Amino acid sequence: MSEIVRLHAKDGHTLDAYAVQPGVTAIGGVVIVHEIFGVNAHIRSVIDGYADDGLVAIAPALFDRIERGVDLKDEGADRERAVALLAKFDLDRAVDDIAAAVEWLRGFGKIRVGVVGYCVGGTLAWLSAARLNIDAAVGYYGGRITQYVSERPKAPIILHFGELDQHIPQSELDTIGKAHREVPIYKYPAGHGFNRVGSTACDAVSAERARERTLAFLREHLKQNGK
Repeated sequence: MSEIVRLHAKDGHTLDAYAVQPGVTAIGGVVIVHEIFGVNAHIRSVIDGYADDGLVAIAPALFDRIERGVDLKDEGADRERAVALLAKFDLDRAVDDIAAAVEWLRGFGKIRVGVVGYCVGGTLAWLSAARLNIDAAVGYYGGRITQYVSERPKAPIILHFGELDQHIPQSELDTIGKAHREVPIYKYPAGHGFNRVGSTACDAVSAERARERTLAFLREHLKQNGK
């Protein structure tokens, strides 16, 4: 069952979120952190997919601090608008908004919670692992992680990158790997945004392999009492 819920950040800001509950007993909860295109059709499909796999899933609308209802495509004028929104985006406040989504998931009882983020959301997954009380995190092609490489994740985290990514050079992956040897970094023969189904950036084979790893990782770290 999908719904739009209202979240409350610690500074008093309210934001919307797209949430879906599985039709079975949940194995855990996951916050999906969107790219620069907002909670669009692709992100909603990602949420629906994780709910189908038994997770309570929620995607907070992180652009609500700038403009509400952002739902953009990866093309033309929409892309230009997305880039303009990103220029106004505050990652620290976004972490607060993700925290609100985590707390919403905690409302389901003794549920373990993960964060999965894409692009700018990949960087926010890293910051969530370092700053929030969560149980697991997964970052997809987070292009700003090296800016926060001094922050040490408190939760288990894995990272996915495309070997053909024109935005994130191998040197940045090397920097992350050298500073955090405990963090698995998976690379795929694809470019930036390879999980973005419906766009020219998508690489279906790489996206499926990354999702398999992500789902196995979440199931491992979100299970309750070893079950």
